[in-house]
Amino acid sequence: MITVIIAGGSGTRLWPLSTPEYPKHLLKLTSERSMLQQAYDRASHLGDTVYVVTEASHSDHVYEQLSELDPSHILIEPGRRGTAHCIIFALDYIARHHDKNEPVAFIHSDHHVRDTTGFAQSFNLAARISGEQQAITLIGIEPTFPATGFGYIERDGVLDADRGVYSVHSFKEKPDYDTAQGYVESGRYLWNCGYFVGSVDVFLREMNRSAPDLLATFEALAAQPSHGDDAYNAAYLSLGNEVIDTALIEKAQALAVVSADFDWMDVGNFKDLHDVVPRDEAGNYVHGQNVHGLDIENVYVRNEEEKPIAVIGLDNIVVVNTAEGILISRKDVSHRTGEVAKKLQA
Repeated sequence: MITVIIAGGSGTRLWPLSTPEYPKHLLKLTSERSMLQQAYDRASHLGDTVYVVTEASHSDHVYEQLSELDPSHILIEPGRRGTAHCIIFALDYIARHHDKNEPVAFIHSDHHVRDTTGFAQSFNLAARISGEQQAITLIGIEPTFPATGFGYIERDGVLDADRGVYSVHSFKEKPDYDTAQGYVESGRYLWNCGYFVGSVDVFLREMNRSAPDLLATFEALAAQPSHGDDAYNAAYLSLGNEVIDTALIEKAQALAVVSADFDWMDVGNFKDLHDVVPRDEAGNYVHGQNVHGLDIENVYVRNEEEKPIAVIGLDNIVVVNTAEGILISRKDVSHRTGEVAKKLQA
């Protein structure tokens, strides 16, 4: 199996740790290895062939962090054009260099997964199902709480009960709390983590059937003599911005979904991050030097500079100090950090 790690995005909801110049997948947030390095470690369990698709402004950092990866396997997107075109970009390269019937797994660089063995088992199953059904095969996560920040996959029809494989009925965007609670209670829904598997031929067949505009884009790029040269990049930069969900996956007629056999979290904001890092008996996470806390509970504090930080008598708080700025927020509304970060970028 070929694995493609999508390493893009700016992670604005983790400002001031994550910045446009050094986004969250390059950061060491949950261990001594960056999110990208951890994604590469997981990908290495799926097969010997791993590619990373990254945007040009971050490519030097990716080369540095993944020095063990053949540089030709770092595919540099000339500019961000959405996940749909990022995936087309990777599929075109793979079609030029590999068997078009070999399964390709697409994963993300900023997810937190502990169970690498379960991760590999789920993707290997998805690859087998994709080959058997000749269908793009998704991996969904059994929800553990009514999350309002994730999309959902509604399963409909059992393809293989023993292996936890289902057909897909519909996709639901991020719901409100009551709707999400109904999804969890019904037992029919999985969190949509954006993982899917299919060979180049499976993707092309589905694009021909369900997304002819995307197929035309693939064919236009494939017609370029050399992947990644100036002419190719100019053609790529002429494309619009599209996400793979609406451009292809939600339109696809041949879809299957595997219920994941591993833990998962999209570390999208400081509440998510606090949930997956080690905490003391009071629920506090403290990182960095010169941090002083008194009577604190359920607090995330990170100091990237030498100046002292004192936090006294607070709970449910995020305090982050970097050279880029200082964030102080209630943890339960820390997802709104992106609103501030975007204003600062503007």
